[in-house]
Amino acid sequence: MSARPRRIELDEIAKRFGGVQAVRGVTLGFDEASIVGLVGENGAGKSTLGKMLAGVVHPDSGRILIKGEEVRFRSPRDALRQGIAVITQELSIIPKRSAVENVFLGAEQPSLGFVSKSALAKRYAALAELTGFAIEPDTLAGELRIAEQIRIEIMRALARDARVIVMDEVTASLTFDESERLFEIVRALRERGTTVIYISHFLDEVLALVDDVHVMRDGALVKSSTASAETPQSLVNAMVGRSFDMTLPPKQLPPADAPVVFAARNITRRGIVNDVSVSVRAGEIVGIAGLIGSGRSEFVRAVFGADKRDAGIIELLGKPVKVKSPGDAVRAGIAMVPESRKDDGLMMRRSIVENVTLPHIGSFTRAGFLDKRDEGTKVAEITERLDLRASSVRAPVGALSGGNQQKVLFAKWLLRAPKVLIADEPTRGVDVAAKLQIYELIADLAQQGLGVLLISSELEEVIGLSHRVLVMRDGRIVAEFAGDQLDRQHVMQAAFGAQVEPAPELVA
Repeated sequence: MSARPRRIELDEIAKRFGGVQAVRGVTLGFDEASIVGLVGENGAGKSTLGKMLAGVVHPDSGRILIKGEEVRFRSPRDALRQGIAVITQELSIIPKRSAVENVFLGAEQPSLGFVSKSALAKRYAALAELTGFAIEPDTLAGELRIAEQIRIEIMRALARDARVIVMDEVTASLTFDESERLFEIVRALRERGTTVIYISHFLDEVLALVDDVHVMRDGALVKSSTASAETPQSLVNAMVGRSFDMTLPPKQLPPADAPVVFAARNITRRGIVNDVSVSVRAGEIVGIAGLIGSGRSEFVRAVFGADKRDAGIIELLGKPVKVKSPGDAVRAGIAMVPESRKDDGLMMRRSIVENVTLPHIGSFTRAGFLDKRDEGTKVAEITERLDLRASSVRAPVGALSGGNQQKVLFAKWLLRAPKVLIADEPTRGVDVAAKLQIYELIADLAQQGLGVLLISSELEEVIGLSHRVLVMRDGRIVAEFAGDQLDRQHVMQAAFGAQVEPAPELVA
């Protein structure tokens, strides 16, 4: 571990939520001018720890010390006054305000009761020069890409002279290239003397970025080490408390005569998706890769009826089906795990059982009445199959860890066997153990004859699970890879527009 001066320390910090002990007497210090990794399974307490540092959550016991002096935070504003800011994957951007307004909101430094726009412009220009961020100040924040919104959050923290920045799963919505650029920024912050506390499920990126790494399990700190002394496997073993196999499930090719269960032909959304055709055979996992903005999610949303398409047809088992809404898709036998479980997939305040049975409610209705016993039994069976851990199927989804929330999404669609499953970023925001469980589930579903269309920003995920990978760029499919050609280099070259072979005919 490093010998830099300590900037902030936690002394026997603890926090309980109801009957759950989220953090158990953690003592930990963070050095000046350092990048510190904090890892653990969903529910291990790492995000709660970060929120206590940032004044979002108040500890039940223990102390927070800055430069040896105890401090107490009643709100995030108190933490900001002490130079601590937090950036999470749920960004606190105000979409209808400009970039410059988002950066300085609450820190405008008015003169005689008025805010000088010219003064803000100068301060913004100085921050842009310091960070190298080329974001037009008058652009509405809601029109910016996620990577640019994260930069706005970083500028906001620096505008408040933050000397400690907690980053919690900030790369969950970024491409590989955007993540690499963010890491350059984080390293530059360290060189300026900033302490960055980096919380992430992506263990490879943690070890490549941080100086020291701390592992949490069941609310307790169980391991601290220099990053150079660890591997992803050693971190996972500490996270789960036992030796853990990180190997992806083996690929089993579908039979040569497996029928095409799903085909999308000439799907078009003007200016977004351009004449895209895809087919999936029974037992086949077809991956779609590409940079954010390439049209991947927009394509599957159009297929599922979540967004209107201007042209194109959908076929199941060789027969055209009418899909103008998600309801049409579900009735036809198409299921979809959406990119954002919070925005499109789950009702966070409702119970597990309500979320799972909502698309199939007619199956549990008898003479106009809901058969709650049958509903509860069926949901309990599917959640047990998925190893979904909760106190009860009547527990609210919002109280579950990210990994278990994602399993609720799968349960929702697997309660009634679909013909094809569209999985858009199926492991976003889940820990390694839950991620591997989802991989095994997807592979198992394919082996049972289900067709799977997989969209993922994680190249290892899409390459490791898929039998074929299609690459999208600018709303079109530009390449297809399988067998020996299916590797990281080929997919990246196609995604970035490097020279690749023309895409072959993609629909049987």
